[in-house]
Amino acid sequence: QVQLVESGGGLVQPGGSLRLSCAASGSIFGIYAMGWDRQAPGKQRELVARITSGGRANYADSVKGRFTISRDNAKNTVYLQMNNLKPEDTAVYYCSADINTVRGTIPTEYWGQGTQVTVSS
Repeated sequence: QVQLVESGGGLVQPGGSLRLSCAASGSIFGIYAMGWDRQAPGKQRELVARITSGGRANYADSVKGRFTISRDNAKNTVYLQMNNLKPEDTAVYYCSADINTVRGTIPTEYWGQGTQVTVSS
């Protein structure tokens, strides 16, 4: 069994910062790509950022220059540093990770339960 647990969401004023964390635990053999998506009310879920096991990152255009994704492979944890937050960043943020639990198998994508980020004055 694999679990992803997010933390760090909350209420912040426009221009403020938050740091999200997501830790993977359970029967893990290897973790490949990790990432963050978000879903705002009434909108489809969208990619925010992804990072490979080697540290290569890609971002949605809407967050480039403001958000930074990073990971600590020793802790099976991915982070999302969010700076200069805007009201349009308000959403539930979900982390994901491609994990295999047995050597040589195809990784499965796992998701966290989501954490609310609200940007409002």
